Amino acid sequence: MNFIKFSIFLGLTIFLSNGCNTRSFGKKYPPTWEDNFAQSKTFDETSWTKIPRGKSEWNKYMTNDERCYAIREGKLILRGIKNTNRDVDTAHYLTGGIYSKDKRYFGFGRWEIRAKLNGAQGAWPAIWLLPQDGRWPDDGEIDIMEHLNFDPFVYQTVHSHYTHILNERDHPKQGTTAVIDSEDFNTYAVEIHRDSLVFFVNYKKTFSYPRIDTYKDGQYPFDKNQYYLLIDMQLGGQWVGRINPNDLPVEMEIDWVRFYSFEEKEVQRKKTTSSDR
Repeated sequence: MNFIKFSIFLGLTIFLSNGCNTRSFGKKYPPTWEDNFAQSKTFDETSWTKIPRGKSEWNKYMTNDERCYAIREGKLILRGIKNTNRDVDTAHYLTGGIYSKDKRYFGFGRWEIRAKLNGAQGAWPAIWLLPQDGRWPDDGEIDIMEHLNFDPFVYQTVHSHYTHILNERDHPKQGTTAVIDSEDFNTYAVEIHRDSLVFFVNYKKTFSYPRIDTYKDGQYPFDKNQYYLLIDMQLGGQWVGRINPNDLPVEMEIDWVRFYSFEEKEVQRKKTTSSDR
């Protein structure tokens, strides 16, 4: 086989391999953990907690107000609303968000979340990961999906001491944008490996963030921590811009969440190999 034919063959093999791996992952290896939000009234409190209010732009309107949470037809609904009862809560707006902190957190593996994002001026829904035991930004942040306003695309971004404190955002590239179907559900995913983070939208690879050789600190902390998941409807901030109250309420719909452990996948593979002997 000459060099040109070999190159074509190798490229086709890699392409087919990548495509099969992303789509058949859940068929060959069942999820380590999943939530299909099948409860009739509220989310599973053994896996999730409502995100408390904080002082950052993303969490300054977080609330436990039941108007911002619902289970509808097997889907979790998180809302951003105008606050019509400021005698109880002085915030102008209220947002719903949940996280799996202290309850469900994992290391190497693949996260998948199927969600529908409904647009509004000032809406900033996000699906992301933070370290269970660590501090920001040193121990990393993985933004699986962030959506602004009515955009037909989402942002997928990596944060760390290297990107945030040292401002190293292009070596390697810190993030990307990916087109979505704005009128329907989309599946967002990230794989955490020892040497890279790999992002997907609708089972197509969109972006990879590798470990590199560098003398600078904190470039790849993602092999040292376990991460919990945050899903939240956010409103307002310098990045997303002003809120248009006439666009509210706005909803974020989550169909399901799945995590596939690479460690358990390897154990299952070894068991299968042994049984074939």
